[in-house]
Amino acid sequence: MSDNLTETRDAQSAAELDARRRRLKFRANHRGTFETDILIGGYVQDVADTLGAAELTDMEAILEMPDPDLTDWLFGRLPLPEEKATPMLRRMVAACRARCGH
Repeated sequence: MSDNLTETRDAQSAAELDARRRRLKFRANHRGTFETDILIGGYVQDVADTLGAAELTDMEAILEMPDPDLTDWLFGRLPLPEEKATPMLRRMVAACRARCGH
């Protein structure tokens, strides 16, 4: 009986992660500005399916940041502030700058 309960919890957990990934992809591709939709949306589309729960939480927090700040950091117009420089945001910045040829 406990094996069935574990399987049910695992299936629910996987379904919850899949739902979070779908929401994340949608939010990343509907930011409001063309540039951030392409940069952020493209990055999230590339990595979302590989993210675990903690990484999804990190990415969700990034998507709460204002577009002007993210755009400046992603394009390299401004340096990424140390207090915002989570490992996830560092990876996103590096990937976006590489994509833009910076």
